[in-house]
Amino acid sequence: MSIKKTRLRDKLFPEGGKIRTILRFLNKIVKNFNITNIKKFLNIVKQKGIKQAFIDTKNILLGRSELDKKTAYQKWIEFNEPSLEELEEQKNTKFKINPKISILVPLFNTPVKFFDELVECLINQTYTNWELCLADGSENENPEIINIIKKDDRIKYKFIGENKNISGNTNECLSLATGDYIALLDHDDLLPIFSLYEIVKAINENPDVEFIYTDEDKIMKVKENRVDPYFKPNFSPDTLRANNYITHFSIFKKEIMDKLEGERSKYDGAQDYDLILRMSEITTNIVHIPKILYHWRIHPNSTAEMPDAKPYAYEAGRQAVQDHINRIGLKGTVEFGETPGVYQTCYEVKGNPKVCIIIPNKDASDILKTCIESIQKLTTYTNYEIIIVENNSEEKETFEFYKSLEDNEKIRVVYYPKKGYNYAGIINYGVKNCDGEYVVQLNNDTELITPNWIEKFLGFAQREDVGAVGARLYYKDGSIQHAGIVVGICGLAANMLTGLPKGNHGYFAKESLIQNVSAVTGACLFSRRDIYEKVGFMDEENLAVAFNDVDFCLKIRELGKLIIYNPFIEFWHYESKTRGYEDTPEKKERFERESNYFKTKWKEVISKGDPYYNINLRDDTAQYEIKNYKIVK
Repeated sequence: MSIKKTRLRDKLFPEGGKIRTILRFLNKIVKNFNITNIKKFLNIVKQKGIKQAFIDTKNILLGRSELDKKTAYQKWIEFNEPSLEELEEQKNTKFKINPKISILVPLFNTPVKFFDELVECLINQTYTNWELCLADGSENENPEIINIIKKDDRIKYKFIGENKNISGNTNECLSLATGDYIALLDHDDLLPIFSLYEIVKAINENPDVEFIYTDEDKIMKVKENRVDPYFKPNFSPDTLRANNYITHFSIFKKEIMDKLEGERSKYDGAQDYDLILRMSEITTNIVHIPKILYHWRIHPNSTAEMPDAKPYAYEAGRQAVQDHINRIGLKGTVEFGETPGVYQTCYEVKGNPKVCIIIPNKDASDILKTCIESIQKLTTYTNYEIIIVENNSEEKETFEFYKSLEDNEKIRVVYYPKKGYNYAGIINYGVKNCDGEYVVQLNNDTELITPNWIEKFLGFAQREDVGAVGARLYYKDGSIQHAGIVVGICGLAANMLTGLPKGNHGYFAKESLIQNVSAVTGACLFSRRDIYEKVGFMDEENLAVAFNDVDFCLKIRELGKLIIYNPFIEFWHYESKTRGYEDTPEKKERFERESNYFKTKWKEVISKGDPYYNINLRDDTAQYEIKNYKIVK
């Protein structure tokens, strides 16, 4: 381009200008859009509208982030999957327990190429005590399928002569099974050749195990093109109720499957989800293998390619969770979440318990006023009290604001008797000076978004197995400030997905999932008052400012109770508006001291790894990024 033309372009479309940006963006679209991306883009348009579709697909269109992720995953595969020598060692391994694995694969108009690849991957398994149980619901037998079946005498085949749909066909497979464990697999998916070996290894390490699931990825077009690895958490009941994160490939002990009596046609499209939920009701002997042992194939008719390819499946999934909730004696309503396949359970509130909202405050009365007014204006629950814990304020405006609240029967100011800033001590003082059955720790630099927030909190906190509940918090620009905490990030703990744009949802929709986590932030933490007493309150002696909320949650976990992140409770969080940052020598020294104490106290927990994270995800970032190096276990 000539200098003259360049100057004209820069004059008409200045760098950084909206038109110039749009033109550059459209040019990238033309270069990077393929049929797959177009389908994904149109699906998001249908679900969320044109604006959000551009936001959600931006990284794909620009060809950056996805390429980086794919490169990192290829390195992970290179460093962490078995070499040829290791595969040979697997073949020669003599296990103490050698269970037969019955793999159930229902057939219906099965693509011959896909089926042939599936059979080959089983024949090449480094563990050999398996059987493949096939039930064919196609109208006619396919001679090519029959020829593939003849490759191995461990393959059992039954032609049904009618399509009994996915559940009925699977149950026909089950009638052929003679194994000690039952594995569920789709006719168009694949297992790596070391998959069964790792499963049997896990059985030998956990002889009482009754259910096993693994990590997974997707394959595009050819089996060598592997993408989108899902490194899952250990078994998490609330996460499972929000989304079938376990998905299709799962292994049941035969006795458990007999008790479950197979799959139920009422839930076709989500039949495995229903089966797994029912399994979770009768056993806790569950093992998660944090290795990619299942490949989910992407093709035009799969939900891996197009989430709305089978819309009936999402309703079946919602009904499966609803029925599960009912069976275990919880009262609530299951609704659709923010993305396909994600659900929100709204539990009923029992009675009308009093909730005390404890807000520490020092000056900054305008910020405190915004917080309180948002609560008063939006909150639909009535039996609450706001307790402001005054901490050495100096500004006249602050005390004038307190005075203006004196006639409000729902607001009370108590005065923290000690000097200095000790967040844990301030919260403890507030808890000891309240008479509510439930307590909310809430920062003064927050602003409520969700009107029925207390009802949503109470629904979870009233469950006996729950110890604390946290919310989804946003920075002023709408990006994520808090979506749950992972222990072990940078050797300590960190809020996950910070900075993620609002509506993006992040790694496998983590930001939008009700899920079990190890900790939630004290900026908005809901718990029962008696929980504080049981764990000895927050640690004001050793963790005055940093990590006291994580420490509090880990003490709750030691009681055997769950911590839950609920993204359907939302606040703005104008972080550190009143306390400030760790930017002075004194604050830095205090942070270092408290960090070291936390690391020492929870050394064993940190070294084991967060059960709701995954060993294959990096521990030096809070963005669920894949480790691209050899993992030392």
